[in-house]
Amino acid sequence: MKNGKDLAEYSIKYAMDQNCDFAEARYVEDLARGLAYRNGQPVSGGMTPTSGIGVRVLVEGCMGFAAFDRLETELAKRTISTAIKMAKNSRRKEPIDLGEPVTNKAKWKTEAKRPLQDVSIDEMMEAADELNKRMEGLSSYILTLNPRVQSKYYITSEGAKIEGEHSYLLMSAILTATSTRGSEQRYLDMTLAGGWERIDESNLYDMLSDEVDRLKQAAERAVAVKELMDQPIDMVVGQEVAGIIAHENVGHPSEGDRIMGREGAQAGESFWRDLKMGESRVGSEAVNVSEDPTVPKTSGFYGYDDEGVKARKRELIKEGIINEPLLNREFGTKFGRGSNAAARASGYNREPIIRMANTYFEPGDYSFEELVEGVKLGVFMRSFKEWNIDDRRFQSKYTGSEAYLIKNGEVTDTMVKRPIMETTSVGLLTAVDAVSRNHTFEFPGTCGKSDPMQGVPVYAGGGEIRFRSIRLGGVG
Repeated sequence: MKNGKDLAEYSIKYAMDQNCDFAEARYVEDLARGLAYRNGQPVSGGMTPTSGIGVRVLVEGCMGFAAFDRLETELAKRTISTAIKMAKNSRRKEPIDLGEPVTNKAKWKTEAKRPLQDVSIDEMMEAADELNKRMEGLSSYILTLNPRVQSKYYITSEGAKIEGEHSYLLMSAILTATSTRGSEQRYLDMTLAGGWERIDESNLYDMLSDEVDRLKQAAERAVAVKELMDQPIDMVVGQEVAGIIAHENVGHPSEGDRIMGREGAQAGESFWRDLKMGESRVGSEAVNVSEDPTVPKTSGFYGYDDEGVKARKRELIKEGIINEPLLNREFGTKFGRGSNAAARASGYNREPIIRMANTYFEPGDYSFEELVEGVKLGVFMRSFKEWNIDDRRFQSKYTGSEAYLIKNGEVTDTMVKRPIMETTSVGLLTAVDAVSRNHTFEFPGTCGKSDPMQGVPVYAGGGEIRFRSIRLGGVG
């Protein structure tokens, strides 16, 4: 049996013949190509096609997962038997309940006018050459260009049957600028979802040139401004910084498996554990954070999750109060809410777990200029250099890359060297008093979680945000 879809269907039938209570099979074809350059010179390149089938079974309330990468009937049987044995040996005290059956039948696909699989290596190298040219003049730079297309066929014993295809250009650069004042370095994720046409649509080359110029300016002009350390100040952050805060301080704590301790030994827990949905306040009334995998042209896009549940928007925080966690079928039942389509797997050999997609601050009513007008002394942190957060997603730290002194309601020409915004998640979110209406997704990335590690594409963003009375952890 050489057809992956047929073998996935056979796997379901075989598992149910072995007296499983539930079975799912996910056939995945993944085509990833890659180019890597250092200071404009090629370092590596290649193509990695992978395919295989992951199988999960539920036996007497216990789950087992196993996967195989050769489309052979006997191997499928042995793999399913392994998953069944795993389930029987787990001996859970509390049986897994997946809730109401999911029977969706659908197809979804990322829009791609020029499919990535049709782009030649020559055209990829031409794009890489142009990107490298835009970084000339830096003291060092590294570029990776990795178009990827992943197709999935998902089927269950309940009758669900979902076909999906997601394509995106995974691109990143590590930029280092040096001057007589020292050096500045920045990791820049430039991932684009869709087909090859997204390079032109996104104005990628000019965007990279702009980021290179900004980093050079930070290295040459940024200075320590000591008066910022003597008192609480106000801060305005750009969309990229808003995105990383939404992802780290809100998205991860909202994951249901973290809240209940399932990920404690692998990816951490959540400070939401001790809070009540719909009651506990973690931010000001100006804070509204959502999660939405249905946003087109984002790398976190999908139509149905990896448990066959239709994707929808999730409102994590409403007016500063935690409102809805991210849930798969298992934890949707535990929370008494049902799944909100947050189950994702990075490949055929990983089980679907609760993941983010596109996480963002909802737009407010202000213009950027209005945010700045209300600041007597402060900092505009346009982009960040690094971030840190503890495993409960509570103590957090963000170091600015490009930042400017704000004085008497105006952004000055004084560039502030590496301002550090360091506080708790609650302290940070309760300090928000206004969000701009300039909503964009400015922070693409790959989010890692679990063991074995699963990296999945995500996006994050929001409008600019104003924080009141923040004490900087350091400047310069």
